[in-house]
This record gives sequence, C-alpha cells and structure tokens, in this order.
Amino acid sequence: MKKPHAVCIPFQSQSHITAMLKLAKILHHRGFFITFVNSKFNHRRLLHSGGLTAIDSLPFWKFVSIPDGLPPSDADATQDIRDLCDSARFYMEQPFSELVLKLNKDASTDVPPITHIVGDASMNCSVRPAAEKFGIPLVQLFPIAACALLAFKHYRLFIDRCLKPLKADGSSMIEGNCSDGLIDWIPGMTSMRPCDMPYLFGAVDENDSLLGFSFDVLSRIDKAEATIIHTFEELEPAVLNELNSIISNVYAIGPLHLLLGQIPLDDTISKQIRGNLWEEQPECLEWLDSKEHGSVLYVNFGSIVFLTPDQLIELAVGLANSKCPFLWVLRPDLMAGESAVLPHAFIEETKDRGFLSGWCPQEKVLNHPSVGGFLTHCGWNSILESISAGVPMICWPNIGDQQPNARYVCAEWRAGLELHGNVKRDDVERVVRELLGGEKGEELKRNVTKWKRLAREAASPTGSSVKNLEKLFGQVFV
Repeated sequence: MKKPHAVCIPFQSQSHITAMLKLAKILHHRGFFITFVNSKFNHRRLLHSGGLTAIDSLPFWKFVSIPDGLPPSDADATQDIRDLCDSARFYMEQPFSELVLKLNKDASTDVPPITHIVGDASMNCSVRPAAEKFGIPLVQLFPIAACALLAFKHYRLFIDRCLKPLKADGSSMIEGNCSDGLIDWIPGMTSMRPCDMPYLFGAVDENDSLLGFSFDVLSRIDKAEATIIHTFEELEPAVLNELNSIISNVYAIGPLHLLLGQIPLDDTISKQIRGNLWEEQPECLEWLDSKEHGSVLYVNFGSIVFLTPDQLIELAVGLANSKCPFLWVLRPDLMAGESAVLPHAFIEETKDRGFLSGWCPQEKVLNHPSVGGFLTHCGWNSILESISAGVPMICWPNIGDQQPNARYVCAEWRAGLELHGNVKRDDVERVVRELLGGEKGEELKRNVTKWKRLAREAASPTGSSVKNLEKLFGQVFV
C-alpha cells in the first residue's frame, strides 16, 4: 500500500516549529510519509543545534528547506517578527509551490505523491495557493489557544469600537464601549479588558504590516479542509463552542506533547528529531536535583520576546530580593542587538541559589519535582506544558497572543499571577514570594493540579483530544 504523504510547514519561529513537529510525529506514527519544510535560515540553525541528527537515515521522513526572502544571515538569533510575517505573506508562496511541484514530479516508490498539506495557519498566504493549484487538501494548524484565536477574530471590531487612530506620539486611547474597562461583546469570552486583547506593537492602522498580516490570515480561516486548534475541550469549552459556529471542521487536539507521549516512538524519530533552534544545556537538570521539592522558580521568556536593559535589571534585582532559588533561561539574543549582561553584584549574591542557562529542555524542567513555579511570557506552548506539569505561573505577557493567554491563565483558570508592562523589582519580588510561599500560591497549585489531571485525561486513549484525532483521521486524513 502507498503511504499517505503530508507536507508540513510551520510559521518560521520556535514555538510554531515545536508544535508542528509534534503534530508531524503523530502523523508519522499513523503511517504518513513526512516532508517537513523550514526556511534555509532555520534549517541551518536546527542542524547547528543538534536537532536534526542523522536526518538522512530517518525512515519515511524528509527535511527540506526553502528561501524566506530575507537578507542572508549567520546569526544564531530570532528573526524580526515583522520580517517573518512579511516573508510568509509576500515571498514564500512561490518557493513553496515550486517545492510541491518538485515533490510530486519526483514521486517514486520511496517517496509517494503528496496527499495532504499541513500548514501553520499563519502560513496560509504562502500555502493555500499551492494547495488550490495542485488540488491537495489543506489542513491548517493554529498552535495558539482558542481564546487567542477568538480574540484575533474580533480584533477589527475591537479597533473600531475601542481604539482611536494612533496619535502622533505612537500611543492610542481607549474610548467608547471599552471605557468601563471590560469587553463584554465577544461571544464565548468573559471578563476581557482592553489590555487583554492581542498586542501587535500598538498597531491600529490597517497600513501596519502586522495588522495587515493578521487580517490576511483571518480572511482565509474558513477555507481549509480542517482546522486543528492546539488545545483541549475541557480547558476552553465556551470559546471552542463559539469557534465551531464560525469555522467549519474544527478539531481541538492537545496538548500535543502529551498525545505524543502516548505513542511508543521509534528511538530514531524520538531522539534524533528535535525542534530547538538553540542547543539545549541539560546541566540544569542536575542542578535541579540538588534543590528542595517545589522550591525553584523557572524563568523563561521564549524565543521572540526581547527585554530592554532596564527590564533585565529590574527582573534580576527582583529575583535576587525574593531569596528564592531560580533557574533562568537567558537566550543569547534576549536583548535585541546586544548580549544580556547581568550586574556582577547579582551574580555574586545569587550564585548559590541561581542557575543561568542559554536554553534548556523545558518539558523536563517543568516536570522536575524541584520546580514550584514558572515566570513566563505566556507563549501557548509554555502554558500548556506548565499546566500539564501542574506548575502555577507568573504571567508577564509581551506581544501577540500572550495577552489573552495570560488573562485566561489568571482570571479563568486561576492558575497564575499577573505582571504587566514595565514591572519594577518590588513587583517581581512580591509575586515570586506569593507564588512560592504564600497562601495564594497554594491555591494556584491546587487549581493547576486540576487542569493537569484534565489535560492528561484529554490525551488518554479515551480522552476528548484522542477522540478528535480519530475523527480527524476518519474524516480528513483518509
């Protein structure tokens, strides 16, 4: 029998690559030949980080790369988010279409013809034309929360109702129906404030590239054969119910890492394919072994958040003043255009209770018994991994979907504490102490333990996500 062949293409940033790679592994286990597409820039970084060890020997799996149209670079750093959006919107359509043509032209007994394209929804501008041109079913993945997707879906209305055009100083004003501080006109969402809506660097002018990109993606949202949302039904029932009324063929499938954990993966696939753009430093796990149960704060701001020098200092001093042990991931490019340099006094004061890492195996860290809390930017992968591990959060959102994510963690699921804006050292000290040592922290721990149980039930053989996955295979991947 000929294998089905899925071409999987993520949006070209770390979190999107991570989610798509997990989905691709699930498809591979179900008998698919996988062609995984990255930009040449990210393919080089994955090879350098050790994420694609011995890829030429992987059975029924092929990694390929296409140009992204951005200036050549050897940097081991995150590309500018506006540039990535422009690349997905305006440039990658042609190279992706040429790749699909070549793969089908070169189809053989070893590499079957393409039967499905599985594209990140943020790549729809580049992927959909090829799917339509060659008559290949398109399945789109939203690697974000359902609440964030619904908030994005109402973003134009949010601008019309709540925001004046940008003023000359670049700021914007809340007015009209949002003056009372609540947004109560989005079906399926409650208790949303203007500051909880997605943040696109203050963009409210449709000529802004990020806003144009978002509206372009959303205009194509209902044109795929199926839409996978990386969540689970028990976590976001009201939001998913609303999305089902406006988008056809929605499948809530997640957490993907728990679903993947149910599969007895071949060692080659599980160990030699990793999606980290930076090299992991597993020494932090040995350090965690020496710490008391639930005592350590894990600090990581993901792959695209940048801190200013002032934010870095305030965060560092706040961590030092909290007197709590911490594991802090300091990405090499955490400060845009320069290296993150911490004060010598901070290094000296915290050397016995702090561990600094360039990048780490996050799932293993969050599941380590010594970790009692997570200071996070609220990227969706990080939230799902934290919930699945039963670790309460301190939420410091920055851009994009992180604002609605943070609101749901703190207000709906009651699994985290809020930090907003340019926080000061006293704010950091206060919430760290509260999370790891206060009564509120104990309450949050109880709440997130409940969500951990529900997440694992959803990913169990009789759970909602597994049922939705089986439905997807029965209705679409046939």
